Amino acid sequence: MQAESYDALRERLERKKEELTVRLERITNNLRRGYHPDSKERAKELEDSEVVDALGNEARAELRNISAALQRMEAGEFGICVDCGTEIERGRIQAHPYAHHCIDCARLEEERRARHS
Repeated sequence: MQAESYDALRERLERKKEELTVRLERITNNLRRGYHPDSKERAKELEDSEVVDALGNEARAELRNISAALQRMEAGEFGICVDCGTEIERGRIQAHPYAHHCIDCARLEEERRARHS
């Protein structure tokens, strides 16, 4: 991968990491607030909290993926499939910068998950 596009991807990942960190802080603060004393209002707030918590889980998972991609960059392993060791296609990296599988291994992983669900 060319150095300039590599640097641009690193910057993109760092920006996304910052954005997700801020979002996760807002979500955490939202979940820590107190609930309304009215039981109907409290039920609605609890329901909203479940949705917010799910969003927080998604943000945490994405942060883990981004951190792993940045670690692979530091180790010189970025853009290499963790399963088969082949180079991940440039278009895939551009679309999904923290991809750690080539498209073939990603499909196999998806099929494995579908069978075990």
